[in-house]
Amino acid sequence: MRHALPAVSVLALMMACAPALAQQAPAIDAERMNQAVRVLASDEFEGRAPASPGEEKTVAWLVEQFRAAGAEGGGPDGAFVQVAHLSRTRQDGPATVAATVGGRTITLERGPDVLVSSDRPVNHITVTDAPVVFVGYGATAPERQWDDFKDVDVRGKVVVVLVNDPDFEAAESDAVAGKFDGQAMTFYGRWTYKFQEAGRRGAAGVLVVHETAGAGYPWSVLQNSSAAPKFDIVRADPDAERAPFQGWIQRARAEELFRAAGLDFAALKDSARKADFKPVVLPGLTMSVDFGQIADRVETKNVLARIPGAERPNETVIYGAHWDGYGVGTPNAQGDKIYNAAVDNATGVAALLELAHAFAEGPRPKRSVVFAAWSGEEAGLLGSTYYAANPVWPLETTVANINVDSLLPGTEIDPNVVVIGKGKNQLDDILARHATQTGRTLIADPAPQAGAFYRSDHFPLALKGVPALFPAAGFTGASAASRDYVQNRYHQPTDEWNDSWRMDAAAADVALIYAVGRDLADSDQWPEWNAGAEFGPAREASKSTRR
Repeated sequence: MRHALPAVSVLALMMACAPALAQQAPAIDAERMNQAVRVLASDEFEGRAPASPGEEKTVAWLVEQFRAAGAEGGGPDGAFVQVAHLSRTRQDGPATVAATVGGRTITLERGPDVLVSSDRPVNHITVTDAPVVFVGYGATAPERQWDDFKDVDVRGKVVVVLVNDPDFEAAESDAVAGKFDGQAMTFYGRWTYKFQEAGRRGAAGVLVVHETAGAGYPWSVLQNSSAAPKFDIVRADPDAERAPFQGWIQRARAEELFRAAGLDFAALKDSARKADFKPVVLPGLTMSVDFGQIADRVETKNVLARIPGAERPNETVIYGAHWDGYGVGTPNAQGDKIYNAAVDNATGVAALLELAHAFAEGPRPKRSVVFAAWSGEEAGLLGSTYYAANPVWPLETTVANINVDSLLPGTEIDPNVVVIGKGKNQLDDILARHATQTGRTLIADPAPQAGAFYRSDHFPLALKGVPALFPAAGFTGASAASRDYVQNRYHQPTDEWNDSWRMDAAAADVALIYAVGRDLADSDQWPEWNAGAEFGPAREASKSTRR
C-alpha cells in the first residue's frame, strides 16, 4: 500500500533535515500559486495561444508578477521579454484526403481518420496522385547502426511511418531489443523527428500511424488540438526542411490502405523491427491531399526574469516552464472551446513565480538564476528552441536547466518523485539527496515509451549540451490522479481550474526543486551528463569555458 505524506510534515521535515537550507529558504506559498493558476487559466486569457490576445494578456501579467516578486529583467538589454520570430499556419476550409488504388477511391476524413497540416509558409497545399511508401520507423541513426531508408529515394512520395522506436514492442530475443533504449523513447521515436527527416529527404508528405501505446496518448488528444494554429521558427529555406504536408493517420485506416494495395500491415510492422528492413511501396496506390491555410509571420515572446549572482553572475541556473496553451480550438461535447491549460502549464508558470519570490526573498545566490516562461511549447518547443539558437545568457556557462511542467493540484504528497529522463545526468543525485531528506524517493518515468524527455522545453537546450532536470510532471500516469488527468483533461477544454483546487502538494514539489537550484546557485559544481547520454558530446565541446 502506498502512503501519501501530508504537505506540512514534508516541508517541516525538509527544514529539520537541512538546517542550513531552513535558514535561507522562504516558505513556498501554496495559496499564492493557486491564485496564479486561477488567473492564468481563466477564460479571460483565452487559453494563452501564442500570437493571440491571450498572449498579450499573459505576457503583461507575467512581467508585472515577476517585478512584484523582486526579480529584474532577464532578457536582451535587461528587458523582461525576448521576441521570437515565428511562421504561423492556420486551417482555412476543409481538407480533401483520398487514396486511389485499382480504380477505387478511399476517402479519409480529416479529424476522425487523418490529420494533415503544413509548416510551409504558403496558403494552399496540393499533392496529386503521389506514390505511397512505407518506411518502417523512419529512423536514420548511424550511431545505432540503423537506417530505415536504405538510400531509397522518397522524393515526391508520401511516406507512412510507424510511431515510436524500432525496439518499442520488440521481444527480448529480438536483435533490435535495447538498440533504441527499450521502452524509453529516443528522439528518433518522436513525431517531430519523423516529420523533419521526411522533409529533409524531399517527401511529398508524411503520415505517422497512430497507436495509443506507442504515441503515449489517445487519438482524441491529437484531434482536439488539430484546429489550433501551427507554428515554426522562421527558416531560410522551409521547402528544404519541411514536406508539403505532415500529419497522422489512425491505424485502422492505415491497415485499410495496405490491404487495398495487397499488403499486410501487421506483417510489415514486424519486419520493420529488423535492421535489414527496406522501404516498401504500396503497389498501385497513390494519395492526393488538398487543403487551404492562412500563412503569415508573427512574433511571440519568452518572458525572462533574473536574480543576478552576487559572486559569479555570468554563470546561470535556469528554471523553465512554458506559459502557452492551445488557445481557442475544437469545442468539446459541452461546447467549450477554450483550452484553459490549467495543469498544463499554468501550474508550472505559477511555480516559476513562486521560485522567483523564494530567491528574491532569500540570500542572494552566488550564481545568477533565470526564470524562463517559454512560449510555443505546445506548437513544438518553439520559444525554447529560439532561445537555444539565440541565448541571452551563454549556454556554455549555464549550469543546469530545471523544467517545470504540469504539477497536479491536491493536498497529499506522493512519496515518489517521478524524474523524466532519470539516469541521464548528475542532477538526479542532487535531487535524490534533497528528496531523501523529505522522505521521498525518485522513480523513473513509468511511461518512457511516450518520450516525454524529448517533448518539453529543456530539450532544445539539452541538444546544446545544457544538463536538464525534469521532475514531478503530472502527465506520466505514475499515480491514480495522474492517470485520471491524462485520460480526462490533458490537452482538452476540461483542463480547467476550479475553486476546489489546493496546491499544497505542488508547493512541496516546488520547495524540492528550489533546494536543488539553490544548491547549484551557491556552489561551484558543474553537473555532467552521464556516460552514454546523447547530449554529452555537445557539453564536452565547451568544457574549456567552465572553471
